[in-house]
Amino acid sequence: MTATGNTILITGGSSGIGLALAKHFLLMNNTVIITGRNLAKLEQIKAEFPEIIVFEGDLTNENSLAKLVLFIEKHHSDLNILINNAAVQFNYSFIEEKELADKIEYEISTNFTAPVKLTGFLLPLLLKNKNSAVINVSSGLFISPKKSASVYCATKSAMHSFTKTLRYQLEETGIKVFEIIPALIDTPMTEGRGKSKITPEKLVDEFMRNFKSDKWESYIGKTKLLKFIHKISPKTADRIMKNGL
Repeated sequence: MTATGNTILITGGSSGIGLALAKHFLLMNNTVIITGRNLAKLEQIKAEFPEIIVFEGDLTNENSLAKLVLFIEKHHSDLNILINNAAVQFNYSFIEEKELADKIEYEISTNFTAPVKLTGFLLPLLLKNKNSAVINVSSGLFISPKKSASVYCATKSAMHSFTKTLRYQLEETGIKVFEIIPALIDTPMTEGRGKSKITPEKLVDEFMRNFKSDKWESYIGKTKLLKFIHKISPKTADRIMKNGL
């Protein structure tokens, strides 16, 4: 992949992995568009990086999703890279959680339904433009899930499967399909959880090497070890990950 001169849309780009990707691609002379739900955060980023284009909206909302697609079609029809990064993780017990239905619906919509729809809606532009790619952010938890994040792990498993099948469907086109498979990253979503986190910037550095060399799956940090352990002994990997890191 050519890493410069692209027009890139990054969902969930106001913090964490998304913001680190946005900053990196901006430095490499790309047009970068980020989405986020917090207008104040987006305005702060815009003030610091005037070149970044921001779009405020919750993509689980059908109107917001439609407005984003229309915005891209009207103002950035040269879009050639879509990065599906936005995600939420709720940790709860199905036995104890009182707002179960709302959390299930929002988590599935944010982590899976919305990015799948967005990909489908923007494929006509990606097919038309050169050097096109879809980059999906999943998680090492699709390999072995943890008990406290049942729905999150399921959505990341679904995203991993969707990424592979999308790659199969697009293999005769010019669109390349990548997957970022992180370990525990130091982001607002993981605040107060886990040990030995790696920074979003380190993730981006590792991913970019794979991106430039067309390596479809980027296992980042300890996910490389988890993948190896799971290959040798799935039960051992599951036991390690059951209670989280």
